[in-house]
Order: sequence, then structure tokens, then C-alpha cells
Amino acid sequence: MQVAIVGTGYVGLPTGVVLAHIGHIVLCVDRDPAKVERIRGGSSPIHEPGTEDLLREGLANGRFTATTDLTAAVRAAEVVILAVGTPEGADGYPDMTEFENAALEVARAIDKPTLVVTKSTVPIGTGDRLQQLMLEAGVPEGQVFILSNPEFLQEGTAIKNSLQPDRVLIGGNNATAAQKLADMYAPLGAPVLITDRNSAELIKYASNCFLATKISFINAVSRLCEMTGADVGEVAKGIGMDQRINPHFLGAGLGWGGSCFPKDVSGLIKISERMGYDFGLLREVVKINDEQALSFLNRVEKRLGSLEGKTIAILGLAFKPNTDDIRDSRSLVLIEEILKRGGAVQVYDPIAMTHVQRIFPDIRYTRDAYDAVDGADALILATEWNDFRSLDLAAIAKRMKQPILFDGRRAVIRAAAEASGLEYHTIGKRTMA
Repeated sequence: MQVAIVGTGYVGLPTGVVLAHIGHIVLCVDRDPAKVERIRGGSSPIHEPGTEDLLREGLANGRFTATTDLTAAVRAAEVVILAVGTPEGADGYPDMTEFENAALEVARAIDKPTLVVTKSTVPIGTGDRLQQLMLEAGVPEGQVFILSNPEFLQEGTAIKNSLQPDRVLIGGNNATAAQKLADMYAPLGAPVLITDRNSAELIKYASNCFLATKISFINAVSRLCEMTGADVGEVAKGIGMDQRINPHFLGAGLGWGGSCFPKDVSGLIKISERMGYDFGLLREVVKINDEQALSFLNRVEKRLGSLEGKTIAILGLAFKPNTDDIRDSRSLVLIEEILKRGGAVQVYDPIAMTHVQRIFPDIRYTRDAYDAVDGADALILATEWNDFRSLDLAAIAKRMKQPILFDGRRAVIRAAAEASGLEYHTIGKRTMA
């Protein structure tokens, strides 16, 4: 099948290389000539494990390429996938400007019956609006079929998620068009749910918001554990063994961030408001998440007496491992607050430091984790990169001014830390005297 994908970001590029891998002819479109040339050269503009391998495979066998020419890509395609960003607007509602501009460009290029597929996360009713925009742009009725096909990718594992999806969700008001899109994904062997467009658009929001709620719930429980002496790891294990709940997304930590949860939770709150419903549960989910990192930092400050004049080392700047994405990273919250309270910050991340330098140019960026802890009064582990799980903890302790570790991701084994000379604190566990 001939497929055009508009957008080469964290959704568009992994989707494109996977579709090429399973046998389709894919043309990814981006307006940035430099990015297109980089992709054509076999180099991914995003850090996503496995993407470059499949990109080079697709370039070599001729099933994948990239272009700036949207019109040519659309006219060569049977299926056009919109994977354009819908960021959080100033009021929390999704900013649809770039998405709708891209859709109008697609409409002007259509010259034959085409499936236009929304993969971006969009407000409920977007498919209906898109249909109207296409008609207003002069596309004859019956020549364009609007389908919703939300992505359920996780940064850091997007290729695996694309190759082994839990389900393929298709929302459409034309059964033939929906089945054609389902056929495109048939080589994956995944369960396919075909529903109406509005339901598909809401399923995407509801899924992410439910997962964010689950994380905020266990983080709220973690604070109760810190007050009572219970261990949130044991609590999560116990409730996760219930098959109705399962253990996924019950890892207590510093809170959620990234490109999806923050904007999708905010988006559904605002979408609901416009529909006349106050989604108070989600507002509380956001409140718990906003408080979590600060609650942890308050424990650091209490242990040190003050952050004024203290040096805090932070390991990990990306919002999660295996990505360079720092959007809504809890590390940024920690850095800003430490500086406000008079502390100094020195950091290390394997991938994401250059992005953070644009925001905080005056903190200390180091060459490795050991350099980051030199002379530090406390160390906060903020992102659970695998490299950090295998650190020489004794060497870490010796290089610190005060060998105090605050593990914000429960990634280090307490016994190992303490045996190495580190005083150990973590999420959801009261430090015993």
C-alpha cells in the first residue's frame, strides 16, 4: 500500500519506518529540508531506540524515503496519515493550528479517492470538523474518507509498541474505508477495534488519562507510606497482584511528564469544560502530580537543613529513560526549585543535556555520573537510565561532600547503597532512624 505520513516526530517517523518494514511504500513529509536530508542519510532526528535500524533498512530496500513535497506525497498515496503535533495551548485546550494547516494542505493536494487518517491526539469531533474542512477546500464528497487511528506509543519503546501493538484502533463512519485501513495493519497480527470516529478520539484521551490517574494514585499512596512506615513498593506489589488492577503503571516516583500525559490530561479537562462537564477527578490527578517532585525535594531540604549554599547533583534529565525528550520532565521542576531556594545544581544525562542547557545555561553540566556528584551535598536520581543502575556506589559516596542519595525512581537497592557508604532515601518509604 502507498502511504504518506505528514510529520516526522516521535509518532510519524517510528510509524513510517515500521509500515515500511512490514511491506508498505512510505513517504514521510516534513517542511524542514535539513531534517529531511538527515532522514534520507539514514540518521534519525529523534532519539528512539531501533528507529535508525529500520530507517536504514527502508532506505536500502526502497520502501521508505522522506520529502518536503507534500503535494507529490499525497498524490502518490492511497493513505495519508496526519502525525502533526497538537500541543497544549495557552488555556490548556489542544492547539490545532499546525494540524489544521497541514490538513488543508492535504486537501488542496487530493486528486483521487484517499483515506485521510488522524494519528495525532485530537479533541473529540475533530474527524467531523476535518470532513467539513475538506469539503470547504473543494474536495468532492466521496473522494476523501476521514478515519481516526490514534497512536499508543511510549517514548523509548515506540518501535516495539508499533511492531507488537496491544490493539489497532480505527474510528470511521465508512465501513469499507475502515476495513482498508485495518488491512494495512494486518501483517502485525494485532487485535483490531473498529468503532465510530468520536469514540476512537475519546478512547485515546481516556487511555492516557487513566494511566496518569493510576500513577498519581500510587504517588499519593507513597506519601502516606512515608508518614506511616509502610513501603510503597510492597503496597504496589500487593494491589498489582489483583488481576482487576495489574501491576503496570504502579511504580511510584517523581511524577509523570513527557509529551503525552501532561497535554492529554489538560486537554481532556478543557474539552470536558467546553462540553459543560467539570472533570474534577483529573484536576486532582494534575494537582497530585504537580506536588510530587516538590514533596520529594522538601525531604531533601529537611535532611540538609536548608538548600541555601548546598550543591545538589541530579542524575537524569529526560522525562524517562531511552529518550532525549525533556518536555515536562520532573528534573526541570527540581532544578528550578533548587535554584530558587539558593542551591547550586550539577547534572548528568546520557542524551538530554544539550536540550536542558537552553533552559538552564548556568548550572554545571558534567561528563559522567561520577563527575556530577563531586563535592555534592546530596544526589537525586531523577531518571532511571540503565547506566545508573550499575554505578560504582562506593565511588559515588567517596566523591560526595555528604554521601546522601535520594532515589526518586526506586532504582537502587537500599542494601547495596548503604553497604557502599551512602545514606539512602527513596519515594514511598520513611527513613528509619
